[in-house]
Amino acid sequence: MFKRLKFRERRGFSLIDVVISIGIIALLFGGIYLIYFSILDVVNNLEIRSAATSVLNQQIEVVRNLPYDSVGTQGGIPAGIIPQNQLVAFGDFNFNIKTTVRNIDDPFDGTLGGNPNDTAPADYKLVEMEVGCSSCIKFVPLIFTTTVAPKDLESASQNGSIFINVFDDSGVDVGGANVHVVNASVTPSIDLADATNAIGVLQLVGVPTSTQKYSIEVTKPGYSSEKTYPIGDPLNPNPTKPHATVAAQTVTSIGFQIDRVSKINVYSSDERCQAIPNVEFSLTGDELIGTTPDVYKFSTSSATDGSGLEVFSNIEADTYSFLMTEAAYDILGTMPFTPIIVNPSSTYNFRFVLKSSLPSSLLVKVKDSVSGGSITGASVTLSKIGFSETKVTGRSLVKETSWSGVEYSSQDGGIDAESEPGALKLLMTPSSTYNISTESWLISKTIDLGGSSSTFYVLKWNPTIQPFQTSVKIQLSTNNNSSTWNFAGPDGTENTHYTVSSSTIWSGQNSNRYLRYKVFLSTLEENFTPRLEDLSVEFNSVCVPPYQVLFNNLSLGSYTLTASAPGYLGSPTPVSITGDWQQVEISLMPN
Repeated sequence: MFKRLKFRERRGFSLIDVVISIGIIALLFGGIYLIYFSILDVVNNLEIRSAATSVLNQQIEVVRNLPYDSVGTQGGIPAGIIPQNQLVAFGDFNFNIKTTVRNIDDPFDGTLGGNPNDTAPADYKLVEMEVGCSSCIKFVPLIFTTTVAPKDLESASQNGSIFINVFDDSGVDVGGANVHVVNASVTPSIDLADATNAIGVLQLVGVPTSTQKYSIEVTKPGYSSEKTYPIGDPLNPNPTKPHATVAAQTVTSIGFQIDRVSKINVYSSDERCQAIPNVEFSLTGDELIGTTPDVYKFSTSSATDGSGLEVFSNIEADTYSFLMTEAAYDILGTMPFTPIIVNPSSTYNFRFVLKSSLPSSLLVKVKDSVSGGSITGASVTLSKIGFSETKVTGRSLVKETSWSGVEYSSQDGGIDAESEPGALKLLMTPSSTYNISTESWLISKTIDLGGSSSTFYVLKWNPTIQPFQTSVKIQLSTNNNSSTWNFAGPDGTENTHYTVSSSTIWSGQNSNRYLRYKVFLSTLEENFTPRLEDLSVEFNSVCVPPYQVLFNNLSLGSYTLTASAPGYLGSPTPVSITGDWQQVEISLMPN
């Protein structure tokens, strides 16, 4: 027995021991694997850098053996025989070499236009070469800079200089901005790509003279761009920034303003945020690149897509105006007002709130005459002899006028929605009378108001007066999940109903996105039925224009427009309706 027990104590590893051992071995070999490949990366990178250094030394040696007048780039300033960009093969590697050569005006003997004035400002040349390898992983480009001086004394130059200053909207210098200078009218022609230094300046010294022929464009990834324009172009005959002129022994200083771009999302929808697709509009900035006639730097025609959205991703800081050009719709309002101010590196949302076009529409905007701010909750009345209509800014109506074709969620079977389209009434019995023993009900379909910040104001229906001993009662239910429906009356309980049209809606229904109503019809007289011909709910939600109202289907002629709001003085304004669509702005004076 003793021997058997001892044998059991000495048998193999447990499962846990095996798992731990395998884990330790995996960590060990994994570390060895990582170290091995790290060493390979280091060796490979050293090989690439060694090859790149050899290529760089070769190119520098070429520069050292060139005549001084030939030290320059093809199409550059100064002009020379060195390509601005070239591809050089060395062993198994292909290297990209970018060469920049600049004339330097050394302040030792004065500067051009300075005191003392240096009439030969091109004192020496600065040569910079950058060697890169786009196909090499983890390779950091090599950069070498040297100077080249003339062998003999300098003489007065008949060339000039261009000093380019690049800054943003706040006046802060923009370093590393790409500058492209082109002039095909000089010999040799110039096509130079360079960049501003850390303080946003690029100084080109020893530039051949030329009158309004130097095309300059400044760009930078993630930034707006700016450039010069030729005079007399048919599309822009009088540019505000014409091509630059360089005169002998003078400095042409020119500034360019660029900044980080912004984004504008343009939406088209109804007042319940239901997308309206393919709406055409124009977008125009305030900045001019030409005058007489005015030519805008940014002006485009576009349209929202099938989901009612158009995105502009590279918009520079400016003030932009939106104009809808889609004839099929009227504008209920815009959110926000147009124009809008766009700042650098920002995102903006703009929405056209629309409805199907009707003849002779009038859009009214209400603003504070002192601050210029918009006024929500203003009452606006449009009237003339025999006509008067009042609307409130920041409010809209959801209105239903027909339930035939089962345009409702459910009913108890006692309501007739089909025999007279456009009306609800009790279902007639086989004896051509109406049931007086029960109250019948119908529940509407779900109404989506577009957002959970909705506010409900007034419930209305027609006709407001019902036949003798008949009754129309309404309950409402709102939620944010479109599934939990608890119908309630004006006190917020299921025991009460709205029985009078134009009733104020219980505030507990607010802050919900989805709405249903429940209609109750009953009669105590078997020969009469109540009727419901339309039902509307006045509300505010995220897509309701907060400061505008639209009157439409108007007759042409003269009207009086009166706006009032708490804390403001109202005054009548004459307005004449002369066409299909127009807008007017009313300014109210604070009390």
